[in-house]
Amino acid sequence: MVLLFGIFLLWSTLNTPSREEMLARQRVQDSIAIAEQVGLKNSTNPVTRDTNTTQSTTATGDQYPDSLRQIELASRYGSLAGATQGTEEFFTLENDKVRITFTNKGGRITDVLLKKYQRILLDEKRKEYFAPLHLLEDSKNIFEYILPSGDKPVRTSDLYFDVQEEAGAITFTAKGTDGSIFRQSYKLGADSYAIDYDVVLDGLPYSANNKSLKLNWVNYLDKVEKNTGYEKFYTSVYYKETDSDTPDYCSCRDSDTDDLSAKPLRWVSHSNQFFNSSLIADERFSGGVMSTEMTEDGSDDLKILRTELNIPLKGSGQEQIGMTMYIGPNDFEELRAFNANLEDIIPFGMSIFGTINRWVIRPIFNVLSDLVPNKGLVILLLTLLVKILLYPLTYKMLHSQAKMGALKPQLAGLREKHKDDMQKQQMETMKVYREYGVSPLGGCLPMVLQMPIWFALYRFFPASIEFRQAKFLWATDLSSYDVMANLPFEIPFYGAHISMFTLLWAATTVMYTYYTMKFTDMGAMGNNPMFKYMQYFMPVLFLFFFNNYASGLTLYLLFSNLVNIGLTLGTKEFIFDDAKISAELALNKEKPKKRSAFSERLEKAMKEQQRVAQERNKTKSKK
Repeated sequence: MVLLFGIFLLWSTLNTPSREEMLARQRVQDSIAIAEQVGLKNSTNPVTRDTNTTQSTTATGDQYPDSLRQIELASRYGSLAGATQGTEEFFTLENDKVRITFTNKGGRITDVLLKKYQRILLDEKRKEYFAPLHLLEDSKNIFEYILPSGDKPVRTSDLYFDVQEEAGAITFTAKGTDGSIFRQSYKLGADSYAIDYDVVLDGLPYSANNKSLKLNWVNYLDKVEKNTGYEKFYTSVYYKETDSDTPDYCSCRDSDTDDLSAKPLRWVSHSNQFFNSSLIADERFSGGVMSTEMTEDGSDDLKILRTELNIPLKGSGQEQIGMTMYIGPNDFEELRAFNANLEDIIPFGMSIFGTINRWVIRPIFNVLSDLVPNKGLVILLLTLLVKILLYPLTYKMLHSQAKMGALKPQLAGLREKHKDDMQKQQMETMKVYREYGVSPLGGCLPMVLQMPIWFALYRFFPASIEFRQAKFLWATDLSSYDVMANLPFEIPFYGAHISMFTLLWAATTVMYTYYTMKFTDMGAMGNNPMFKYMQYFMPVLFLFFFNNYASGLTLYLLFSNLVNIGLTLGTKEFIFDDAKISAELALNKEKPKKRSAFSERLEKAMKEQQRVAQERNKTKSKK
C-alpha cells in the first residue's frame, strides 16, 4: 500500500501542469467562451442593414481580445480585413451648380447640395419659407458593392478607404494585405451635374472567380415639394434595357418590383418629381432588380427606391468598370445630352400626349420664355397662340350657334305642335336643320381638337421643372396648387386651402356655359334637362380635382375661358350680321338637298323608334 501510494504521488507530481501551462489553458478556455458568446449574439440579435439585404455582423468591439478580433476579421474579410478599421472622415467636390459630400467609409456619396434650387416648407402657421435642397443625404441610404467571400459576402460599406484628392476629383482605395485593391474614382466636371465614376478591382480573388459584381443601392427619398401627393405619384425607379428604344419604370402608385436579372440594362435612375440620381453604364449592366416601396402617411420619407445591379466582369485579375453618375434636376436638355433617352424619365407621359409635350408644347414654351421671362405670361401667350390657330374652327362653331339661334322661334313652334310626341318632335327638328343646312353638333369640333392639348398640359405643368417655384400673382409655384387662403379645417377630397385660379376657372366656365346655352337647341339633345344641368354641375365637380392640381393648368384653363368669352362676344358683335344669317338660311332652304347615307340611317332609326312608341301606346290604351 505504501509502495502504491508512493508511485501515485510521484505520477501526480510529474503530471501536474506548471503555472505557465495553466495560464495558457485558461486563455484558450476564455477565447472559446467569448467566441461562443459572439456567435450566440449574432444569431439572436443580428444587425440589420436593410430589409432587402443580407444580414451581417462583425465582432470588432474593443471588449474582445485583440487577437480574437483579428482572427474574426481575417475570417470575415480576408485580405481586406485591415480596411475594416479606421475613422470616418468627409470630403467634398464642388462647382457652381452642386456640392457633393463623400465619406471614406464605403467610399460613397452622403450628401448632394443643389445650389440653384430650394425647397418650400411650411411653418406652424402654414406660411411658406425656403430651405436648401439636398439629395442622397438620408443616413439610411445604402450604396455598396458586394464581394463574394465564402458564406459571408464582403460589403464595401464596411471598409474604410484611403483617400487621394485632386482638383475636381477624389479617389477612394481599399488595400488588401496581399497587394490587392478596390478603388472608386469620382471626377466632377465644371458647371455640370454629371460625375465620371470608375471602379477598379486589382488582384482581388472575388473578380477572378465571378462573372459579375453586385451593387446594392437603396434611396430613402425625402419630401422636397409642397404638393407631396403629386410628388409621390411622379416618383419611381426608371430603367432602360440596352435593346429597347424607350425606358420603363416600376409602378408609381403602389409598391412594385421589376426583376430584370437576365436583361442587360443601359442605365437606372431613382427619380422623383423634379430631381433624379442616375447611374449610366459606359457599356452595360448585365441585369438588375428594381423596386419601389410606398411609405405610410405621415412618414418622414416620401418613398423607398431599391436597385440591385449586376455589373459584368471579364474574369481577369484586373477589372476596370466605367460609369457616369447624374445627380441633379430633371432638365430635358441636361438629360438629353447623354444621348441615352435619359430625358424620358421626365413624366410627360409615354403615349401620344407625351410626344406632344416633348416635341410640340415644350419647344413652344421655350421660345415664348425667351420672349417673356414671367411663366404666367408665357401661359397667357400659349393660350392666345392656341386660340388663334383654332379660330377658323371657332368661327364655324359660333356661326353654327348663330344659325341655330335664328331658327329658335321656328323650332319652338314645332315643339309646341308636337309636345305630346317626343319622337315626332325630334324628327321634325332634324328635318328643319337639314332643310336650312344647320348642324347642331357644329360647335363640338373645336372642343374635340383642343382635348389632346388639354390632356398633354395635364401632364406638362406638374412635370416641367421650368414651372417649379415660378411665381405669378398670388401663386408661388405654378407646378403645384396656388393658395389664396388657408382653411382652419380640411374638407374631404378638397383640401385645407382655397385655389383662387380654380375658383375663377369654375366661375368663368359657368358664365360661358350660360351664355352659349342661350343659343343651344335643347331639342337636338332630346330635351333632356339633365344635359342642361350637367353643363353647370361639371365645373363644380372639378373644383375638388383642380384645387390640389398644378396651378399652371388651372391658369391656362382660366385664360382659355377669358379668351373664349372675348372671341365669342367680339365675333357676334362685330362680325356676324343677323340679316345676313337669315338670308343665308333662306338660300340654304332653296338649295337641292343631297341626303347622306348617315342621315338616311338616322331618319330610319328615328321612324322605327316612333313606330315602336306608337305601338306601345296603343297596347297601353287597350289595357
